Amino acid sequence: MWNSLPGGLLVLPEYSTHLAHFPFFYLNLGVSPGQEFTAVIHAVTPLVSQSQPIMKLLQVVSKSKYCSQIIILWNSEKPAPHRTKWPPMPVPLIVTDGRRKTTSRFLPNAAIETDAVLSLDEDTVLLTSEVNFAFLVWRSFPDRIVGYPPRSHFWDPLKHAWGYTSKWTNDYSIVLTGAAFYHRYYHHLFTHYLPPSLRALVDRTSNCEDILMNFLVSSVTHLPPIKVAQRKQYKELPSPQGTKGLPWTNPEHFNQRQECVNTFASWFGYMPLVHSQFRLDPVLFKDQVSVLRKKYKDLERA
Repeated sequence: MWNSLPGGLLVLPEYSTHLAHFPFFYLNLGVSPGQEFTAVIHAVTPLVSQSQPIMKLLQVVSKSKYCSQIIILWNSEKPAPHRTKWPPMPVPLIVTDGRRKTTSRFLPNAAIETDAVLSLDEDTVLLTSEVNFAFLVWRSFPDRIVGYPPRSHFWDPLKHAWGYTSKWTNDYSIVLTGAAFYHRYYHHLFTHYLPPSLRALVDRTSNCEDILMNFLVSSVTHLPPIKVAQRKQYKELPSPQGTKGLPWTNPEHFNQRQECVNTFASWFGYMPLVHSQFRLDPVLFKDQVSVLRKKYKDLERA
């Protein structure tokens, strides 16, 4: 059974004595969340070159003045490289064993001491200014997923089933966790509230963990995620071996995501995802004024 906090928000009973861990705590008492974040990068590609996307990502994220530390969740079949293989950074770097499970990225981690988690795929391409802006937005909405790559669901009356689309439109109901902020409390809910069968499905297919996290958060908040401005679109770069074998190039990968949406909706007993057209941009973003007046100049240059 769930317990209620003031305002009608729901929490698991085993965590009801630890209000400081709830993203809802801030909303009810008017207290701001922490001013730093922990980046968790999900790595599956063996490290063979210093020019791989993850190296650039490490530099970009570590330059954020809000970054407390970076955790690399090593989920490759090959052993993690020695610490000397990683670039020097101004923040602590921790490399942990992902146990080769897709859901390991959402396991509670004692090393995460910040309220905010920045979840990243190893091939995510962002600027430091994009990271900074998204984090400041999250601090205003600590109960939501805040990030960049949007997706959406829809009802297909011909198939009498839910559908999933990756088309870029103004309407969305999912923000992918390959580049998104959320509260660390959702690691506990993902691990201890969701049934083992759903987590096993994600691990078996190596797919849909981002969709499942969106289902979970929207079921708790009854609100959509929040998309923030970005330069063009979420970019996924091919591995050094090329695009062959990458999951998103396989049609079965998309079909699995369609099936996941229906499986998750069936377990929840309803469709918790909420549609939105809301996007937050920096002040003067794309306005025809001098770039010198803009705080996030890089977002418009690239």
